[in-house]
Amino acid sequence: MSEKSTNPRAQALEFDEARRIVIDTVRPLVRQLKTESVPLESAYSRILVESVHADRDYPALARSLRDGFAVRAADLPGTLTVRGEVRAGDLEQPPIQAREALEIMTGAPVPAGADAVVMIEHVTRIGNQVTINQAAEIGQFINKRGAESLAGAELIPANTGLDASHIATLASLGKTSVTVFAKPRVAILATGDEIVSLNEQPAPHEIRNSNSYMLAALVRASGGEPSILPVARDTKDALRPLLQKGLLHDLLIVTGGVSAGKYDLVKPSLQEQGVTFLFERVRIQPGQPTAFGTTATGKPVFGLPGNPGSSLITFCLFARAAIELLSGASNIILPLLSARFEAPFRHKGGLTRFLPARLSDDGQHLRHISWQGSSDIPALAKANCFLVADHDRDSWAVGDSIRVMLKA
Repeated sequence: MSEKSTNPRAQALEFDEARRIVIDTVRPLVRQLKTESVPLESAYSRILVESVHADRDYPALARSLRDGFAVRAADLPGTLTVRGEVRAGDLEQPPIQAREALEIMTGAPVPAGADAVVMIEHVTRIGNQVTINQAAEIGQFINKRGAESLAGAELIPANTGLDASHIATLASLGKTSVTVFAKPRVAILATGDEIVSLNEQPAPHEIRNSNSYMLAALVRASGGEPSILPVARDTKDALRPLLQKGLLHDLLIVTGGVSAGKYDLVKPSLQEQGVTFLFERVRIQPGQPTAFGTTATGKPVFGLPGNPGSSLITFCLFARAAIELLSGASNIILPLLSARFEAPFRHKGGLTRFLPARLSDDGQHLRHISWQGSSDIPALAKANCFLVADHDRDSWAVGDSIRVMLKA
């Protein structure tokens, strides 16, 4: 029996098993991550290092949730004397007395003694008198002091990816800067004698270097800082110095040269640099010859297939999770949805296939996009997702549900 057939790393894994290996391997590296302070206006999507706590009660005093009148519930129904008005931003008013009402605006402080707010639509006013013909529940339309958060309470946990609501929270606390994890430096190395630069006119047997720029965009979207290396030609002498340069980064992605052909030299060249592979094949199409390993110091290394569709899909399945972890994120989610077919669909079973598709505007219905294989960049550009055709099913009728992976 050949060495290839007995090598457990060469046995194809289901994609979820391979993804779990990536996450379990990279997660311990989080303890070694560097941090930095960034201005609040630059903190969106960055990963928070330490949890954030409330500096005071929120709200700091009771506030009205409606435009109307602050009253004592015990005085209703009835006719009350309007003492004045209070707006958002005004100081607290003296306590309200029996049979008094205070005209109040949304967000304004509710005076002591008042235990309800009646909306202006339910009030009849003549001069300084208001008549309210219905009872009021104690506490209605009042946002009590500390109802949103008490002083010292955790508002944002550590390792959270900061979204717009988190930015608002930090601003409300007076934070002009925030400590986040530094972006991992990700080297991108495209390989192949057929690849030319973007400003060159390719001959019929050549292609422009689309993969490096696609992967750089994906790295940025995942929280990393990409570095595009020069294209490596299909010789070990050309590969060696570029791999060495790439391995100086926090993570290395090599695209192309990872299959089993005569000039697929990436894996043996990486092994010569001390990389140990944890898997070398995944039971998916496109992207079956995807490889993942680590250096002696634990740096993650990905060998992705060279066709753009294969590189895109395998990045989303595997490399994105590693970069998110190295960015400090703790909740690593593969964005899978469910949608229903608008037309019948068939595929050949045996492998899980990720195929370009388009979700309807409501996100409920799906149509497969015809493509010519994983080199078909125009079909990729038309898609907004990939349907996930399971290996153990070969056909779907109109209305049948299928898993969908959102396009990055």
